[in-house]
Amino acid sequence: MQYNLSQITEQISAIAMDAGAFLLQERSHFQSDAIEYKGLNNLVSYVDKETEKQLVERLSQLLPEAGFITEEGTTGQEADPTALNWIIDPLDGTANFIHGLPVFSVSIGLAQGNTPIAGVIYDPNRDECFAGWQGGGAWLTHKGTRTRMQVSSAATLGESLIATGFPYYQFDQMQPYLHILESLMQQTHGLRRMGSAAIDLAYVACGRFEAFYEYNLNSWDMAAGVLLVREAGGVVTDFAGGNEFLFRGDVLAGGPVHTELMAVVQQYWT
Repeated sequence: MQYNLSQITEQISAIAMDAGAFLLQERSHFQSDAIEYKGLNNLVSYVDKETEKQLVERLSQLLPEAGFITEEGTTGQEADPTALNWIIDPLDGTANFIHGLPVFSVSIGLAQGNTPIAGVIYDPNRDECFAGWQGGGAWLTHKGTRTRMQVSSAATLGESLIATGFPYYQFDQMQPYLHILESLMQQTHGLRRMGSAAIDLAYVACGRFEAFYEYNLNSWDMAAGVLLVREAGGVVTDFAGGNEFLFRGDVLAGGPVHTELMAVVQQYWT
């Protein structure tokens, strides 16, 4: 079936912005006793769950034939990862949200199998909507102005600001991860850890970061973001240089510096 991805992306953007407005509303009176733990250092709140319910309801109306892969499991159904799916994170950056740090986002991806075909990341704190679709480019809308996004042209680590994430569970790969950090600290303009992989990827797409790498991610952390990076002219792979990142969990995304960064990662990663 052929889809009007441009129109669908506009509709996703509106849905994401409404969800973002709800996040800001709830953040204004959020209490720490509303926190739950899904696992070690893995936080969730009623805000995550309620936002996801709202997204599932509206996206179901937009494309009834699409399944759902969601962080909070709102649908209660097992999705077929080879089919057409919405892959959504209602609140990417939950720990930031809980602690009052204004770096979190709504991430909505639409994927056919392991290939994202549309994606929207909305940052409600900055009112920035990053959106794109397969073959249609990636676009940033801010204060009513829409501009086309392009990854940074920097080709060397010496010119680059690199984003990453810190593991908060599954610490068995800590030593190679720390070796990568040590190497990049000495070769780049710096490393940043925003606490929202979706925002990291959006910033790569618009050239604020030259590249991003992280492991132990889930598909909902990256589905929308990798679409944006690719549509902005970037490269996205897993750490091995392949195309299995979406459901494998390790991702490396960037502009021309991708090649040099991947060489550093592969030097230490096992």
